[in-house]
Amino acid sequence: MDTIFIKEQRAFMTGNEVIAWAALAAGADIMYGYPITPQNEIMHYWTRLAPKYGRGFLQTEDELSAGFATLGGVMAGKKAFCATAGPGNVLMQEPISMAEMMRIPAVWFIQQRGGPSTATVIYSQQETRLTCFGGNGEGLRLVYSTATHQEIFDYTLKAFNHAWRYRFPTFVLGDGYQAKMREALTLYDPQTRGTQLQSTSPMLGVKGKVQHHRNTFNIEEELYETLSKHLAEWQQMAREVVEWSVSGDEEPDLLLVAHGVVSRATMAASKQLREKGYRVGHFRPITLRPFPITALQEIAGKSQQILVVESAHGQLMSLVRDALYGCSCAPVHGLLRPGLGITAEQVIRQAEELLPKRGYSGANHS
Repeated sequence: MDTIFIKEQRAFMTGNEVIAWAALAAGADIMYGYPITPQNEIMHYWTRLAPKYGRGFLQTEDELSAGFATLGGVMAGKKAFCATAGPGNVLMQEPISMAEMMRIPAVWFIQQRGGPSTATVIYSQQETRLTCFGGNGEGLRLVYSTATHQEIFDYTLKAFNHAWRYRFPTFVLGDGYQAKMREALTLYDPQTRGTQLQSTSPMLGVKGKVQHHRNTFNIEEELYETLSKHLAEWQQMAREVVEWSVSGDEEPDLLLVAHGVVSRATMAASKQLREKGYRVGHFRPITLRPFPITALQEIAGKSQQILVVESAHGQLMSLVRDALYGCSCAPVHGLLRPGLGITAEQVIRQAEELLPKRGYSGANHS
């Protein structure tokens, strides 16, 4: 694979532009897509870059076709990817389900938009549940939730490598804010940092080799046996790839939980609250699927209260409650603003309503 970046370089660009450059650095061969806001510029930037670097692009007649074409590209031995949002994410759940069953390692970029509708193009976190558990399978997929443009780049590299290593469909979950805003980051070739890119090979059409790939079964026991094998391998992968970040007080009176771009507001709120003398912790799941259950249980067990903050009506909340089910944990509250941006000031106001009214002798918890 040709080196894209001769040396590390700083850049100032939109999140969609970052994805195009990161896909190049990850060794992507071809993108299949269909226009939908707010991911359109991923396609636009890719079509500018692809000819220069000998890569391919195909715009299909709709999102369903784009999803299946991506799987076809992978089965032909190409490192293929796709990008979509909102209704396109809904339509692509059928090919994504096929990828789960047939273990086709495609990569999707999801720039979430508001819903439910077919025309709302504003920011939201309302595709969290859909991206993690859409389709009619068991959610055998890997979902990264990014918060910064640097993370978009870094986790795009991880997404491609882990998709082809573990052979489960893999997602980088962003949003309309990340897609459109500009931010500084460092671009680099992963191989110069010691990351070996995963190679690809055809799943079909290999001369002298008969290959049989299925996503339909004749009897229940046959399906069950296949799914049991996939589930065991997904659980093994989960132990190796699950990621989270935790900061602040280790035994907080209030634990803030958020993912993606909203975690930028909760991180700022956590810092300001601790500067006021409150005991506050912060937990951010980086992989939403698999969810960092054990890590959350550990910090939640030391917390007095939990505040889940999200730009959706309980989609992250449901993952948190599932993770804490059966534990003797603190009560869980929500700051839920579907389709609305969330600021640190809003988080602080909600937090101070839950925190003890007394101060903490001016102590500064850093």
